[in-house]
Amino acid sequence: MKMEKAYILISCEIGAEDDLASKLREIDEIKTATIAYGEYDIVVEVETVDSSEMDKLMKFTIRRLEKIRSTITLRVID
Repeated sequence: MKMEKAYILISCEIGAEDDLASKLREIDEIKTATIAYGEYDIVVEVETVDSSEMDKLMKFTIRRLEKIRSTITLRVID
């Protein structure tokens, strides 16, 4: 079965990087959550069973976490 994969670039409030990355790592569909320096603070690798589940994860889980200012989702095409 082909999985839906994406990278999510997250900008968060200053000082929230460690706590937010820890919370993201607790979500089953998130494979990695890496703190970065630059315009985006955390880079997340996500895998879901299909695009519908990816949309739900973004809308109802990730974007609802406190201290996230913005996200950009880069869907992988294989």
